[in-house]
Amino acid sequence: MDQKPEFPIFPMHFRGLLLLAGMYTIAWSALYKWFGPALLNWLTIGNGSIEGLPASYYGSFGIVVGLVIFVSAFYPVSWVYMIIAGITGKIILTIWFALGFLPDLGWNKRTGFHLIFNETLWLIPLVIIFLRGLQVKRYLDSLPEEK
Repeated sequence: MDQKPEFPIFPMHFRGLLLLAGMYTIAWSALYKWFGPALLNWLTIGNGSIEGLPASYYGSFGIVVGLVIFVSAFYPVSWVYMIIAGITGKIILTIWFALGFLPDLGWNKRTGFHLIFNETLWLIPLVIIFLRGLQVKRYLDSLPEEK
């Protein structure tokens, strides 16, 4: 007997997490874009040099990444590759902050919070959501076409 595999479910709270991750990324990136020098000065706790740091570019890129993650929540199974684009963007933002900003800002509780909680930690749920979306997409693609 041919038994079909159980249908993998894409839970609604995964969509909510995508929306939240997108909005969170947009919000922090907007702070970098429009309040860059003040935010960077706050991040240094007054002990670093913020001259020449590209906060506006970092913020602009982050807003685009956040929009990609946010929009992917509307059709996460069909647009599963938008989720991986958002993950890639978050990885780029993490590396950019770690290599481009951290040497000038210095490591402290504020920069650590931003790097760990605002950039790196979001990768875990995003990867889990991507893998589930890919699993559902593959299952749906494996079903025979109805005439």
